[in-house]
Amino acid sequence: MTTEEKLKHFQDICMEDARDRSAKMLDDYMAALEKSFEEHTADAKRRADMQVAMETEKLEREMNKRLSIAQLDLKREVSHKQEELKDKLFVELKDLLENFMDTADYQRLLECQVKAAKEFAGDAELIIYMDPSDQDKLQRIALHHNATIKVSEYSFMGGTRAVIPAKHILIDNSFETKLKEARHEFKFDLGGK
Repeated sequence: MTTEEKLKHFQDICMEDARDRSAKMLDDYMAALEKSFEEHTADAKRRADMQVAMETEKLEREMNKRLSIAQLDLKREVSHKQEELKDKLFVELKDLLENFMDTADYQRLLECQVKAAKEFAGDAELIIYMDPSDQDKLQRIALHHNATIKVSEYSFMGGTRAVIPAKHILIDNSFETKLKEARHEFKFDLGGK
């Protein structure tokens, strides 16, 4: 083998080795780039998923906040409407009571209240108060039940109030008190709860 052939052979071997190394370096570089690209893609997807989750949560919170405000507004409106209806109902009830006070049943009710108060008091001193509008009924009931009955200084819309001073007891059968109690305890039954 001549020197030129040796040189050519050496050059071929060196070129082959350089090509192999270059190809290996290029493959390694491409693999590193692919890996970097996959990592970047995975990281971008993870960040995008986190952003979507955060925005979804933010929208849900905003929607829940608006829903809560709307529910409060509806409850407030329902409560206001119920109060209006309650007012109307108790105005009508008050009118019915005023009409009832002109009946014989009202007279019997007063007598029953006086009788019950006397039975409750027993032998203790008892003072019964009647509404000023019932002054015309006072004499008859006082004589009929042998009771101390006085006209109240202020109106309590009908019924009676009785006081047992020795026991510090007030028996309040006034329409005013009964209406206040009924109004306080009154609730609309909406059928849902």
